[in-house]
Amino acid sequence: MATGLIGRLVRTKPARLTTTTARLIPSRCTSSATETESKPSSKLKTFQIYRWNPDSPGKPELQDYQIDLKDCGPMVLDALIKIKNEMDPSLTFRRSCREGICGSCAMNIDGCNGLACLTKIEGDGGKETTITPLPHMFVIKDLVVDMTNFYNQYKSIEPWLKRKSPEEGGKEILQSKKDRAKLDGMYECILCACCSTSCPSYWWNPESYLGPAALLHANRWISDSRDEYTKERLEAIDDEFKLYRCHTILNCARACPKGLNPGKQIAHIKQLQR
Repeated sequence: MATGLIGRLVRTKPARLTTTTARLIPSRCTSSATETESKPSSKLKTFQIYRWNPDSPGKPELQDYQIDLKDCGPMVLDALIKIKNEMDPSLTFRRSCREGICGSCAMNIDGCNGLACLTKIEGDGGKETTITPLPHMFVIKDLVVDMTNFYNQYKSIEPWLKRKSPEEGGKEILQSKKDRAKLDGMYECILCACCSTSCPSYWWNPESYLGPAALLHANRWISDSRDEYTKERLEAIDDEFKLYRCHTILNCARACPKGLNPGKQIAHIKQLQR
């Protein structure tokens, strides 16, 4: 009896081991498959970026860069920084605040002017994104343009408070809430030049036409109740080219990343000139 019992125990153990092993093997395979599925697949997108280097004379070209959107921030500026840091350190562009405040990263993205830090990358990985400098501006290098003329035009409208009355012991000049509200839609301008470089009139007359940005700021000071040089300001821009090259195409309003309407402010100046 003892021999028969031992024989049954010996015959039973391998079967149990086999069953246990059979149960363990599928669980390992399932775990491996789950780990494979949990790994995120790459989402590649191609960026065509305008390249031109003054130190290497030649025609400008569009250079392709391919990045994984799953390993990149959501904005175009994130993609540019990733390309510069990880792929091509020679890529040149302006940027600073990354919050749509400084206006440094203004450029043309897929045919529309805008700020790279506020423009989202289109999620369609199959469609290329083309990035070029602001149109009709002299290019210094790659996506960096010469803003000298733009800033000179801004300076020409004297963008500061001008008073004729003598100062009263350094006291601040008060303004009513109603008068302060008149400046809304103008003081928010960050001088990114997206509006001016989208204007056909500015393309054809960049040296004589002040452009949407400068005229918007001119109206900002004309409308300021604390300023006492309204008449002189109006006379300074009452010119066939400085002011009246605006034909109300309103590309400026569509291009402004801050949602302003320079065309409306220019129309207000024209009404005051009558």
